[in-house]
Amino acid sequence: MGQLDGKVAIVTGGGRGLGRAYCEALAAEGAAVVAADIRDTAETVAAVEAAGGRIIGVPLDVADMESCSAMAGAALAAFGRIDVLVNNAALYGDISGGRFDKLSDDQWDRVMTVNVKGIWQCCKACVPAMREAEGGSIVNISSLAATYGMAYVVDYATSKAAVIGMTRSLARELGRDWIRVNAVAPSAVQTEGTDEFMGEKRDGMMDAIAQGQSLKSNLDPSDMTGTIVYLASDASRFVTGQTIMVDGGTVML
Repeated sequence: MGQLDGKVAIVTGGGRGLGRAYCEALAAEGAAVVAADIRDTAETVAAVEAAGGRIIGVPLDVADMESCSAMAGAALAAFGRIDVLVNNAALYGDISGGRFDKLSDDQWDRVMTVNVKGIWQCCKACVPAMREAEGGSIVNISSLAATYGMAYVVDYATSKAAVIGMTRSLARELGRDWIRVNAVAPSAVQTEGTDEFMGEKRDGMMDAIAQGQSLKSNLDPSDMTGTIVYLASDASRFVTGQTIMVDGGTVML
């Protein structure tokens, strides 16, 4: 018996990296999974199916409310309910860091639209089905950038701080429906997105991050999945409005 038997979980940004790891972990615990991404999800679907899990891939642009609604509709058509929403999709590897006053207006707006508005829209699309199911769990992915206060990525850090504020507000609003809302704030994880964001400075930056942690090692996607499964499962049924740091002991709340 898996911890998530009978549950249906949506993972946005499920096409690669952390999103794919979340899909595989949730499916391994018995959930039927919807991998939703603006990228192709074929590799994620193949990996979960090869391991014996149930999964569908769905195209998703979190910046488009119609796309978010279509994602929720596809989940309901395939599996009949929505119990878990992992809001993982974000602009990260696709943006450029720099001094706050040199960032372009276009990048600022795109980051806020995807990283903040995108979560709001996915919640709007999925919460009605959770209410119908008389409960659910929403897991929003924030970042160490928000809680530590990371320089030279002020747009990204601000968006991820907004995710924490949204998490707390939604937790208070949706508690009456027994819908739990929590955030997870990881340090830099060894993924394709991190490689793209850091570029040629990756090795030095990752080493500096590890040395600033109590546990001096960089995170692998597998270091994140236990927290996601916990928050998705009934083991955390009385946990809501929290931000869980998975950062090797960098920020201690």
